[in-house]
Amino acid sequence: MASAARTVARLLLGAAMVGAGVLHLTTQRQEFQAQVPDWFPVDPDLTVLASGVVEITLGAAFVALPRRRRLVGALLAAFFVLVFPGNVAQYVEGTDAFGLDTDRKRLVRLFFQPVLVLLALFGGGWWQRTRHH
Repeated sequence: MASAARTVARLLLGAAMVGAGVLHLTTQRQEFQAQVPDWFPVDPDLTVLASGVVEITLGAAFVALPRRRRLVGALLAAFFVLVFPGNVAQYVEGTDAFGLDTDRKRLVRLFFQPVLVLLALFGGGWWQRTRHH
């Protein structure tokens, strides 16, 4: 049962990452640019394009490379940690994007990032019991 839950988590998170990455590159590009903090030293459009490519790559790898799920899950978790300062900046700076138009909504969003980290690690099998022979 736990194996099936891990597989579902891996496939759903992988597909969601591919979808989010595609949106970075297409219809939601400006919304994502609004979320890049002013202090970030890279052009907002380049940041959005690069993060979209990373999301597509990691998401596709999480789905298509189940034997590499631990590595990809760890890389996804690290990615979620790396983008978290941008989420904090969105809250602190009061930036409206994706319907996050109140401080409360932006604050609540911050609590979902650790969930994504845990989901990536879970889907990657980091808490999987190993069998001892």
